[in-house]
Amino acid sequence: MSTAEMSIMFFLQMAAIIAACRIVGWLAKRYLGQPQVVGEMIAGVMLGPSLFGLIAPEAQQWLFPQASRDLLFVVAQLGVGLYMFIVGLGFDVGHFRAKAGSAAAVSLSGIAAPFLLAVLITPWLLQTPGLFAAHVPLPQATLFLGACIAITAFPMLARIIHERGLSKSPLGTLALSAGAVDDASAWIVLAIVLASLGAGAGVAITAICGAIAFVLVMTLLMPRLLAPLARAAEKQGKLSQPAFGVMLGLFMLCAFAMDIAGLHAVFGGFILGVVTPRGVLTQDLRKSLEPFVVTALLPVFFCYSGLNTQLTMVNSAGLVLVTLAILAASILAKGGACWAAARLTGQDNSTALGIGALMNARGLMELIIINIGLQRGVIEPALFSMLVLMAVVTTLMASPLFEFVYGRKARERGELGALHDAEAAPPALEAHAAPPSP
Repeated sequence: MSTAEMSIMFFLQMAAIIAACRIVGWLAKRYLGQPQVVGEMIAGVMLGPSLFGLIAPEAQQWLFPQASRDLLFVVAQLGVGLYMFIVGLGFDVGHFRAKAGSAAAVSLSGIAAPFLLAVLITPWLLQTPGLFAAHVPLPQATLFLGACIAITAFPMLARIIHERGLSKSPLGTLALSAGAVDDASAWIVLAIVLASLGAGAGVAITAICGAIAFVLVMTLLMPRLLAPLARAAEKQGKLSQPAFGVMLGLFMLCAFAMDIAGLHAVFGGFILGVVTPRGVLTQDLRKSLEPFVVTALLPVFFCYSGLNTQLTMVNSAGLVLVTLAILAASILAKGGACWAAARLTGQDNSTALGIGALMNARGLMELIIINIGLQRGVIEPALFSMLVLMAVVTTLMASPLFEFVYGRKARERGELGALHDAEAAPPALEAHAAPPSP
């Protein structure tokens, strides 16, 4: 396929991706009571070989030829990197500091139980052909699977809590703090896995030292360097175009730095967002970036994930058993451990159940991790498809399960002042306002 042909197909692909994600997202929101982005996750799978390729394989191959997927991959990485930058801009460090002690117990339990289960089931998975890559040893496979099970859809958790008016409640501060620790821990484990699977000790040392140096520079120096931009934005009451360009350039450099260190662009984008001074600067950055990133770029990531997801590969009793085992382990280990830890730290049963329901969702964070694993050759397409299914199922469960175990009782106690608004417009999956329906 020539460059001109790829360009023509790209615009058609983008039109199909945006239309599919908007329509399926709206249907999920309208008839299933699910967030818009849950439907977009499902739409991405539908555009791949699991549905579109199964019904009309020739049409699916014509619309998404193999030669064009490198371009889609680049756009998908840009989209998810910018999205994690937006998530970082909305990250509230105060929530983490306020409940650090109690959150540590919930978070450690939500990490320890999944990793314990990963230790138990990974040897079994390694004996099943086509799940992990042949060169991946047991320790790295265990760490990767543990990170996949332990991850929490922190942005989704934050959105549900905010829309239900629980931001300052014991449940809200505890869940947000624990979710932040969980995700940070999962990313650290992923970084260790990626570094250890590099080409020799030099690559691992570069990755680990590069990440440490990057975080130190970003946390110690970047806030000071960005302070003049923040003051100018406050003084003008808005973000100027030159300042917007500076922030985009910094994002690109941070993404490049993490990629060149051997990790992933999303680390750079998220950390830059976290250290950016709060105020008009972050508010206007989010307002400027969110509509295009959420509506046009992020769906490309869902589609690219869907093109690599082939649920028909789970075509034997053994693979179905593996899928069910991963799903059950993910739900019971994560949700059950967080519930137990919340109870032990003095929370009532409905609050503990609510925390378990929220912490059990994986959402986009899971898709990011498993895409990195597939790209870096840690896992094979069959296990990738199983983990996509786990991400979708646990995400679908989160909002209705939270309402069932906590929402009704809290509403009776008058704690959910914003719940009727959230029910009228179901919460977005991640930390952005849902775009308008098609």
